Amino acid sequence: MEALTIKMNSVLTKNNTPLTRNGNRVMKRTFDIMTASVVLIFIYPWVYIFVACGIKIFMPGPIMFKQKRTGKDGRIFTCYKFRSMDARNKSDIYVDPESNSLILGNLLRSSSIDELPQFWNVLKGDMSIIGPRPHMLVHDDEYTSSIPEYPLRYRVKPGITGWAQVNGLRGERELQRVKMRVEYDLWYIENWSVLLDLKIMFRTVGVMMKG
Repeated sequence: MEALTIKMNSVLTKNNTPLTRNGNRVMKRTFDIMTASVVLIFIYPWVYIFVACGIKIFMPGPIMFKQKRTGKDGRIFTCYKFRSMDARNKSDIYVDPESNSLILGNLLRSSSIDELPQFWNVLKGDMSIIGPRPHMLVHDDEYTSSIPEYPLRYRVKPGITGWAQVNGLRGERELQRVKMRVEYDLWYIENWSVLLDLKIMFRTVGVMMKG
């Protein structure tokens, strides 16, 4: 991760993007706090009850999954998710595709419900509602060595959802797809606006409802 930080520091000041302006950062942070507070007060508790019961019944083990991810300016933070993998299963153990644990895990991931605890990350200031998705640290090292523009994604806070995700570039690790995702992320950074954030948020809700 040291290489990532060094490369980032050399490019952070090259472009005057919208979120380098104090007024825009205040607007985005206000939007994040208000949205995260509404979700955490009115939606999260009910979802937590049902998800926690499902995990405890079908996938005994911790309810939450915590993992280190890269944040703004290369700072490392702890990212929260609902656990969607069976803690009892190892790579050399056959998993029945009809098992309740696998079905529950697939449901949490495909609906993005597993990402709901990241609203706590937003409230803490580690993440934003909208922004480039944070990757695992090992993937950051891999992509940085293959995609020179990759570290530019971390000029802003990572997001729960982003412009790349609502345009069909979600989760793939094939290098060409990652390059496309980086292009969408950088376009978002260069063209940020409150209206763009709202557009992405509503498109995300639509995608989730369609599964």
